[in-house]
Amino acid sequence: MATLLVVHHSPTRSLQALTDAAAAGAHDDSIDGVDVVVKAALEATADDVLAADGYLLGTTANFGYMSGALKHFFDSTFLAVGGQLDDSGSTDVSNESGTTAKRPFGLYVHGRYDLTGAVRSVTSIVGALGWRQGYDVLEVLGEVTDAHREAAYELGGTIAALTLE
Repeated sequence: MATLLVVHHSPTRSLQALTDAAAAGAHDDSIDGVDVVVKAALEATADDVLAADGYLLGTTANFGYMSGALKHFFDSTFLAVGGQLDDSGSTDVSNESGTTAKRPFGLYVHGRYDLTGAVRSVTSIVGALGWRQGYDVLEVLGEVTDAHREAAYELGGTIAALTLE
């Protein structure tokens, strides 16, 4: 059975609504053979990442960056799960041979202002892990609508299905 790891920091009702919708999509009845593991970013471990076949990441956009909790998740797992640094100590985005390389990921981000820095920071790190983007990033500014929840559901279902490949 394939495993989809959902790692999120959902401190607000808005982010929790997106997380719930994405997890529901990953559990869609039409997707068989995927175990969906939902973990708060401060609880997810390198072992969780290594055991998964795909990843769904959720974060708030805080001061132009991902949440501190998701950053902590990456800080505490990056090297143990196959992330690479270049000679300058920066993330090596050419990593295609890391332990978790080529596994699919999806990302949803919620904020009240600009989401650009949060998206860029996450995609930079997952690039250094060699993960492949499985679906468009879901970017939600302001209030979460039914359309946003539907998009999160579709995102969760798509990434879950991609873990079977």
